[in-house]
Amino acid sequence: MARIAVIGAGVVGLAAALALRADGHEVIVFDRDPEGDKCSWGNAGALAVTEIVPRSGPGLLWKIPGWLLDPLGPLALRPGHLPRLLPWLARFLASGRAAEVAKAAAALAALHALTAGEWRRLLAATGMSGELRETGALTLYRTERGFAEDQRFWAISRAHGIAFEELTPSAARAMEPALTPDIARAVFTPGWMHVSDPKAIWAGLLAAARGRGIGIRRAEIASIAAPGVVADERFERILVAAGAWSARLVHSAGERALLEAERGYNTTLPRPGIEVGRELIFAEHHFVATPLAVGLRIGGAAEFAGLAAPPNYARAAALLTLARRYLPGLDPAGGTVWMGQRPSTPDSLPVIGLSPRRPDLAYAFGHGHLGLTQAAGTARLITELIAGRAPAIDPAPFAITRFA
Repeated sequence: MARIAVIGAGVVGLAAALALRADGHEVIVFDRDPEGDKCSWGNAGALAVTEIVPRSGPGLLWKIPGWLLDPLGPLALRPGHLPRLLPWLARFLASGRAAEVAKAAAALAALHALTAGEWRRLLAATGMSGELRETGALTLYRTERGFAEDQRFWAISRAHGIAFEELTPSAARAMEPALTPDIARAVFTPGWMHVSDPKAIWAGLLAAARGRGIGIRRAEIASIAAPGVVADERFERILVAAGAWSARLVHSAGERALLEAERGYNTTLPRPGIEVGRELIFAEHHFVATPLAVGLRIGGAAEFAGLAAPPNYARAAALLTLARRYLPGLDPAGGTVWMGQRPSTPDSLPVIGLSPRRPDLAYAFGHGHLGLTQAAGTARLITELIAGRAPAIDPAPFAITRFA
C-alpha cells in the first residue's frame, strides 16, 4: 500500500482517488477549494462515449477566421492571449492531419469503450445508478452543406463501430417535437448518455470519498518541485489531476505539457417552456442542449483567454440566441449563467500516465470537453499503471512524453 496525494478535487481527481483507495492505498486529495465551483459542476452532463473524433481536422484552419468574426460563432479569442496560445495552436493545427486524426480517434475509441463500463460500475458503487440517462443523443443540421461537411466525422465513427442512425427531419421532430421544422438532417446516436446533474454526480463522488476514508485537504498547491512532497507532507506518489491548472505543476516538476484553458459557457433554464427528452447537439454551431434535473442547460462554444481573464457572459447569451432558432418555443427567462475552464490539449487526448522523469509522479489531466466522460476510465487506467499491472488499454497515446 502506498500513500498517494491527488491534486485536484474535480470529477477526474475524485474518481481516481476512489479507484486508488479501492486498490488499497492511503489517499489524500488536495484542492484550493474542495467544495467550490469546478468545471465538473457546470458541464453539459454528457457521458459522450460515442464522441471519438478529435477537435482538429483537415480544413479546419480555413473555418477559424469566419468563426472569430461571427458574434454568434463557436470560437472566441482575446487578442492579448494570442502570443501565449501560439505553441498550442500550432500543435492543434498539426494534429488535424488525417493520419494524426486517425491515431487520436483510435485512442479515444479505446478509452471510451473502457469508460462506459467503468462509469456504470462507479455509479453503482456510489449509489448513483439512478442518475444515468441512456436516452441517446440527436445531432441536428440546419443545412445539407453542414451535414456533408461532417461525413468525415461519421465515417470515422462508423469505422470504430459507433452505432448511429440517419433520420429524416420529420422523424427527428417526432422524437423531439420542440424542434423547428427548419432542420435539414438529423443523426441519432443511441450509445450517447448523460447524467441527471453533473454537480450531483461530483457531490456524490466527494461524499463517497469521505465515506471511504479519503482525506480531503484545503490547500493551493503551486509547485511539486520537491519529490514526494505536497503541502509539507510526504507521499510515495503524487497524482496531478488539477484540470486547467495542471500545466504549472507539470512545469514545476521539469516536464512539459501543452495545455490551454478552453472556456465554455452555458445557461441553465429552470423553466424552459418546452420538453426535451435527450441531449441535442447542434452540429454547425457547436453547442448542445441537455435536459437535467435542474433545468435545460444550453452550453458549448470555446473561448481562449487564459485562466485569469474575467468571464464574458455575452458568450452564454449568444448560445441562447442560437438555441431559439432551433427551439422556437424556448423561454430564455430566469436562466443561470456559468463559465468553466476546460483543460484542453491540442490533440484532444488527455494526459494519463506515469512521469518518465520522476518515479513519484503520475498524471491525469487534459480531458478538454470530455472530463466527465473520461473520468471513470482514466481512474482505472491510472490505478493500473501506478500498481504496475498490465493496463486495460494501451496507455502510450496518452503519455506526457508526446509534448517533450
